[in-house]
Amino acid sequence: MSKRDQPSPAKKIAPYKPARTTALLGLGLDNQDGHKRITTGDKFALIGGSAETHERMSETTIKTFEELKRRDKHLETVDHSELAEIIHKSTPR
Repeated sequence: MSKRDQPSPAKKIAPYKPARTTALLGLGLDNQDGHKRITTGDKFALIGGSAETHERMSETTIKTFEELKRRDKHLETVDHSELAEIIHKSTPR
């Protein structure tokens, strides 16, 4: 059998690896007025909630990103425990 007659070796296909995305997701589950509230940004999505809950999620998100900027940190690289502390500190009382 000549080289030309031999079947070509199977090509190996690398497994699919989706791109990693880091973002904050806020879900409000207390909506009873039927409004669909959705707020999105580059690194966050806030979905649902009553008007009050959605406003609190929005305020918390804004303050969280402001604090990350003050600390010269990025959402992709900040430690989870530090992010939790920042979010807790940023949540309106």
